[in-house]
Amino acid sequence: MKQNLHPEYQETTVTCACGNVFTVGGTSEALHVDVCDKCHPFFTGTQRFIDSMGRVDKFIAKRKAAVGYVKKGKEKKEVDTNPKTLKEMLEAKKKAEAKVAETKVEE
Repeated sequence: MKQNLHPEYQETTVTCACGNVFTVGGTSEALHVDVCDKCHPFFTGTQRFIDSMGRVDKFIAKRKAAVGYVKKGKEKKEVDTNPKTLKEMLEAKKKAEAKVAETKVEE
């Protein structure tokens, strides 16, 4: 193994933006952070929830607006996606067979 590969572990002084100072173990002498356990909203109980309903409503409005959008060069085709009943499927099959029989008779 290589010698002197790992950095030196020492006491690090952490300074928060709120003014809180504490020490931890680390590889650098000083560390500056924006939020600590003394000022973080979750730990202090002053956490405010963002209005997510506004975001959801905005998303739904975008989806509704995009329903009629058709890309250039492509036409919107309407396809009957309703499931057929067994009776309708059999009638369609009989009609198709009748057309095939008519074309064979004409030849």
